[in-house]
Amino acid sequence: MKERSSPTDGLANDEAKRRLAQFGPNELAAPSSWQPLWQFLSFFANPLVLILLAASLISTALGEATEAVIIIAIVLVSATLDFFQVFRSNRAAERLRHEVAPRAKVRRDGEWREIPRREVVPGDVIRLTAGDLVPADALLFEAKDLHVQQAALTGESLPVEKEAAPVESLRDIKLGEVMLDQEMARHVVFLGTSIVSGTGMALVIATGARTAFGNIATQLARRHPETEFERGIRRFSMLIMRTVIFLVLFVFLSSVILQRNTLEAFLFAVALAVGLTPEFLPMIVTVTLTQGALQMARRKVIVRRLEAIQNFGSIDILCSDKTGTLTRGEMRLVMCVSVSGEPDARILELAYLNSFHETGINSPLDQAILQHDKFDAESWRKLDEIPFDFERRRVSVVVQRDGERLLITKGAPESVCEVCANYAEGGAIHPLDTREARALCARSHQTLSAQGYRVLAVAYKRVGPQDAYRASDESDLTLAGFIAFSDPPLEDAAQALQALKRDGVRVKILTGDNELVARHVCQQVGLNVGRVLLGPELDRITDAALAQLAEQVDLFARVTPAQKNRVIMALKAKGHVVGFLGDGINDAPSLHAADVGISVANATDVAKESADIILLERGLKVLHDGLIEGRKSFGNVMKYLLMGTSSNFGNVLSMAAASVLLPFLPMLPVQILLNNFLYDLAQITIPTDNVDATFIRKPRRWEIGLIRDFMLYVGPISSIFDFLTFFALLKLFHASEAEFHTGWFIESLATQTLVIFIIRTAGNPLRSRPSNALALTTVTIVLFSLLLPVTPLARFFAFTPVPAAFYLFLFLVTVSYLLAVEFVKRRLMRTAL
Repeated sequence: MKERSSPTDGLANDEAKRRLAQFGPNELAAPSSWQPLWQFLSFFANPLVLILLAASLISTALGEATEAVIIIAIVLVSATLDFFQVFRSNRAAERLRHEVAPRAKVRRDGEWREIPRREVVPGDVIRLTAGDLVPADALLFEAKDLHVQQAALTGESLPVEKEAAPVESLRDIKLGEVMLDQEMARHVVFLGTSIVSGTGMALVIATGARTAFGNIATQLARRHPETEFERGIRRFSMLIMRTVIFLVLFVFLSSVILQRNTLEAFLFAVALAVGLTPEFLPMIVTVTLTQGALQMARRKVIVRRLEAIQNFGSIDILCSDKTGTLTRGEMRLVMCVSVSGEPDARILELAYLNSFHETGINSPLDQAILQHDKFDAESWRKLDEIPFDFERRRVSVVVQRDGERLLITKGAPESVCEVCANYAEGGAIHPLDTREARALCARSHQTLSAQGYRVLAVAYKRVGPQDAYRASDESDLTLAGFIAFSDPPLEDAAQALQALKRDGVRVKILTGDNELVARHVCQQVGLNVGRVLLGPELDRITDAALAQLAEQVDLFARVTPAQKNRVIMALKAKGHVVGFLGDGINDAPSLHAADVGISVANATDVAKESADIILLERGLKVLHDGLIEGRKSFGNVMKYLLMGTSSNFGNVLSMAAASVLLPFLPMLPVQILLNNFLYDLAQITIPTDNVDATFIRKPRRWEIGLIRDFMLYVGPISSIFDFLTFFALLKLFHASEAEFHTGWFIESLATQTLVIFIIRTAGNPLRSRPSNALALTTVTIVLFSLLLPVTPLARFFAFTPVPAAFYLFLFLVTVSYLLAVEFVKRRLMRTAL
């Protein structure tokens, strides 16, 4: 069996499998078999849960073993339920992420293959081109104008040029070790860095945690800027924390002043805190987001980070390039014309030779050239290549045939024309040395652009023999002419733009193309752009001025990657939730800076790794479908928050007041915990619920004010009906302490559980149908609470049967409460419609 690797054959497939078993997957952190256990134990890291467990131990020591066992049982069941839901959701989300897992090009058994990056092993031979993420630490043995962006590893802001090491030095490399000394660093590419320009081949010398990046991944991991979802969670947590601290201290100190049992008062106060805290929120959020991710996957939208779904539904501005968004992204070569606009087949032949021999970025323009016609390119021998980069915006190849040696350059017209000294016209060569001649070139280019064509310039010159050719050799060229490409608008682009506008999302186009092409395409799809802001203008505008202009302008043309980033940050500074759709190497910074980075399945590795959302199909329609699913997920999370904070607050407020006014505790601590557990159990199906069409008609953000108002208005309404229940139990039914506990337990659970049917919709609850799962769990929990006092379980929780007349009272109170909440909800949600 072949065990060694070679530049020509790479590794044998069997040897690669052996090394994968030896070194493990090429991941920074190997999957831990203990992960599910840690996930389960993390539930108990909640301070309130720890206090409950400590209190149950104290109860056991004081002889209250039955109550302690019940408390521990409820905590364990809650933990198990939470773990099961989250674990199942995470597994589903992970399966979706694997659909867009990064891949690497390796040579196995003498053939080039594309494999998942995690399967790369030491000894693999890899091929690198512009746009690739380096899949592992590797030693270069071939490199051509290879520039690598390794800021994430070294902090260097500019790309670094890499050189090939002598092939004989490969024998001295120990597999699994990374050479970090100064002498070898220029020959090594590192995991996590990206190829900006050029090409290369390298031998993998370290994978996974053994790489340079793996050693310092924790310190160097870049944190995304705080998103709208994270801001909302933080503000909500602060609101709940302040309320919990106030109520718990009030209840505990009141009980101590009234000289009640200190342990019982402590347990009661902790149980109240648990009752107010929506401890199932992480589980509800995770399950809701995973359900959303699965729905989005069915609509060809893959979510890489679950949290991004919330932000996706909150987007009110979408920034995007026009190619593949407004247009098909399928370039067709339309014409090849000279400077004067005359057709010239020689231009196409030169462009064909350039595209045929180019080995850098796989451009759709190159594909269009190669598919348009066939020339005898193989008779020309390639001598060298000057790869494309984003500063020069052109690519050159040097080819030779029968003693004729040509340097052929193709690229952006502005970039190519500036290095031309002549132009070809009618079989003759004319000097490009006057203002009129250069104006003629510019006019020809602009005329084609104004018609909506994407334009490339083609130039050439004869060169003499030399060892290598560099960018400095791109001078004194002869401009052959221009190639025009057509990228027709997507059939559904105009319709999708209207749908986004209707649903509150404003689309802004950020493109490197010139303003004439961009404006023409926008007009074709019905996007009224008004003023156009150009890249050079952006450089003269301050950040404060840009923040004002960015809201007004919908088309930014001739912008650089850094300028795109400035626009996004300016919009975020004005309070907008910004999504950015990009697929190129230079889009990575903007994808990272946006609230939601969106890319496509055929994007460069750099872009996909930076994105939160990946579209399996290009186009705004797919994106719009995914955005609506994001709003639905956000809507279901908001239902839980509105319901939980309002009903829990009212319940706790009633208990706090009753603990002071009544001669006994209104509910035993274990009964409070059971009440809270059953209430949460009824809500675990909220992620399956239907969402009103009115809710998804505009971007949704965390409305802390609405949550607070629900808590402060609906909560006290719940307390009023609780006090009415207290009065009825004591004065009408002359209830004993056990009957009081049982009656209020039933009334409390019925009202705070059934209110979901009111709160789940901003409109008429009779016209908005809940999901079958939500209706089933809610009704089942209410029926269980009604039957619990007459079951054998009643004695474990100190329940007792209540008078039959109480159930009639319960029906009247519940209906009245739901009507009152509906009345208040209509006013509070008026602005939410």
